[in-house]
Parts: sequence; structure tokens; C-alpha cells
Amino acid sequence: MTLPTSTSSTPDFKDRRVGLIVFGVLVIILGCLCALFVPLMFVGQAFTAKQTGGDVNYRMIIPGVMIYGSMAVAFIWLGIGSALCRRWARALLLVLSWCWLIVGIMSMVMMAFMLPQILAAAVPEGQKLPEIGRWVFAVTMVGTISVIYGVLPGTLVLFYRSRHVKATCDARDPVRRWTDACPLPVLAVSLMLAFSALSLLSMPLAYNSVMPFFGKLISGAPATMLCLVITSLMVWTAWAIYRLEPAAWWVTVTLFALMMVSAALTFTRIDLIEMYRQMGFPPDQMAQMEKLSFVRDRSAMWWMSLSGVPFFGYLIWVKRYFRRAA
Repeated sequence: MTLPTSTSSTPDFKDRRVGLIVFGVLVIILGCLCALFVPLMFVGQAFTAKQTGGDVNYRMIIPGVMIYGSMAVAFIWLGIGSALCRRWARALLLVLSWCWLIVGIMSMVMMAFMLPQILAAAVPEGQKLPEIGRWVFAVTMVGTISVIYGVLPGTLVLFYRSRHVKATCDARDPVRRWTDACPLPVLAVSLMLAFSALSLLSMPLAYNSVMPFFGKLISGAPATMLCLVITSLMVWTAWAIYRLEPAAWWVTVTLFALMMVSAALTFTRIDLIEMYRQMGFPPDQMAQMEKLSFVRDRSAMWWMSLSGVPFFGYLIWVKRYFRRAA
């Protein structure tokens, strides 16, 4: 089945094929940078162990390797699709860019709160960082974060949401693709659930399966089983939400609400330091985290809890698409 090309519906669109190629190359470069982080994480872990005299603990970098590895594959694949003017690539890049931008904005707000304490903790005890050094570090950090979490995704959003870009992809790739079967706002939820399931799989491998559970921390076999159950639910809901099944929306809302309540109950009784200790973080990292007041006074926990509120509100907003499907 083919869809009508955009040349008939929007005859005045501007061909953005060159722009799609240029942005596709940019996305491929981003994928290559993500791939570069994978070996750098191994090198960094070995260097840290050598400096501290401890054992090399590659287990702790499993989540980072999985995340950066999957991002590298996704960016390179989508960059090639953009250069070929594929409509699925435009849709996925638009969804990815919006998610990247929203998460980036929340991360920048959190960083504005945490940066002074991180800067103070980075200075060895008994020493004082010169004022000029403090400003250089702060400006460099803020500038880098702004580019990574604001400028780059914002630029991608502005480009791929253009009607001219969409019309160009529709005209050059008139075949109906799998991304056309689902509204983009719902597709974003499906992809976020799939990515969360992938991230959750690293918990038993990297962090001793330590998980919050309604007021306490659980670990070992019970936590591993719980992790696998939640992962399975996320995989199913990711697929079912893509198919616009109303039951999947209800399961997702219920699961997410239970996880938020469980985390809130747990971290009002147990601090993050204790969780990190049970996860097996190295002593030198524990010592650095204990210097941060937002970790000791549970401020970080409240920031993380609040970061889930926008996603919960977004879930409520996309319910309209499931009403239509029903």
C-alpha cells in the first residue's frame, strides 16, 4: 500500500534533500562519537583502578557500554536513513530529538543546582580553587552541557519538524513505512519503554540487582526476578502501545505509578549512599559522593522523583490516541 506523495498535497514545498544529507552526516558523526565512548570507558576504568590501587571493576561500566553502544548503532542507522531521505528516519529522528531535548532541559536545571557542590567536591581537602579557575570550570561545564543537551537536539528538532523536510521524505520515499502506523507522540512512548527495558537489563549484571521496593532495598534473586518481570512488562507494553492497544496504556500508567510510589517510599527511609554501597560502588567513588550534600540530604532523590512527573503527565496526554483506537 502506498501513500500519496507530498508533491500533490503540498506542491509548493522546498526540496530539502541536501539538508537531509548534511544532517544525516551529522547524526552519523554523533553515532561514531558514541561508539568511541565504549572503548574509552574501559580505558578510564583501568586508569582509575591504577590510580587508586584498586581492582579493575568492568562490571560497573556495563550500563554505560549498553547505552552508548545502542546509541551508536541507532545514530549511524538513522543518519544513513536521513541521507537516503527515508520517511522512517525522519520520524524516528524527530522523536529522538524531542526526547533528547526534554531530558536535556531537565538535566540542565538539575546541573544548575548541583554544579556548585560538584565543583567543591572535586577540589582536594585543604586546597582552594582560584576564582578564575572556578569560573573557567563552570563556564566550560555549562557551555558543554548546553551544546550537548540543548543546541544539538534543538537544531535537530527544528530541522526534522519542518513541513518541507517531511514533504521531501514523503515524495522521495512514497512507500508506507512502519512508523506511519503509529502517531509520533505514541511512538515516543513505545521507544522510551523499549529503551528503559534495555537499561533495566543491566541492573543484575552491574549493580547486584539492588532495587527499591516500597520502603526497603531488595537484592539477590528476588530483585533479579522483579527486574525481569518489569523488563518483560516493558517489552510487551512497548509493542502493544505501538499497536495502540488501550490495555497497554493502562498497564504502563499503573506500572509507572507503582514504581514512583515505591521509589518515594524507599528513599524517604533509606539514603542514596546506602543504595550505592549495596550496589558495590568503589570506595573512592563513595567518598566523593559523600561530600555532596544533595546526596546526603536526599535532594537528589527528590529531583529524580520530580523528573518522573513530566513523563507521567505525558502519558495522560497521549491517552487521546488510544480512545480513537478503541
